[in-house]
Amino acid sequence: MAWISPAITDTGLRPLVFLVLGSPLLVLAFDVVGELMAPGSRLGADPGKAVVHFLGDWSIWMLLLTLAVASARRLTGRSWLLRYRRMIGLYAFAYVCLHLLAYLGFLAGFDTLQIVEDVADSPYITVGFLGFALLVPLAVTSTNRWRRRLGRRWIRLHRAIYPAAAAAIVHHFWLTKDGYGESVLYLAVFLLLMLERFLNVRRSGRRSPLPDR
Repeated sequence: MAWISPAITDTGLRPLVFLVLGSPLLVLAFDVVGELMAPGSRLGADPGKAVVHFLGDWSIWMLLLTLAVASARRLTGRSWLLRYRRMIGLYAFAYVCLHLLAYLGFLAGFDTLQIVEDVADSPYITVGFLGFALLVPLAVTSTNRWRRRLGRRWIRLHRAIYPAAAAAIVHHFWLTKDGYGESVLYLAVFLLLMLERFLNVRRSGRRSPLPDR
């Protein structure tokens, strides 16, 4: 696609990327409608838990995809890929917010005491809240205005996506009760992305282990 004008590439791909990133939500909406029409047909015996897990899984994939954009740009030399990183990152935050909202509604019933007990008694929920808290300032400062205002501090701030992604994977490991295949896959992808960054730093001779996102 190097021969295509960047403006044409951006105009043509942005709506497609937007739709692809949102397609899991369309699938979930279809399943929810099917579940309402025929209970147990789409989301199993515990629909609320199924929705929470579905959104949690896609939250991790979106976080990993956000990290993968910079690696893909370095490996392919296609700098236009970076234009979609903000969109993917905001989608990741949206999935995390929906995952949290689904937990609060379906599993905790918006009961403050229940939420406090869950945080105190379940380390994986504490780690999940930590990951969410790390992502909030990233979403708030994702605009060009904030990037100009913060300067190099913006880059340092947005490196919080690394511990946020790690917290999400730990959260998934701890809540898994039967089989760790999916958790191991998330971890493997995350470690590969970190290895690519480490090797890039070695090649470029930079001091910082994490030169960009």
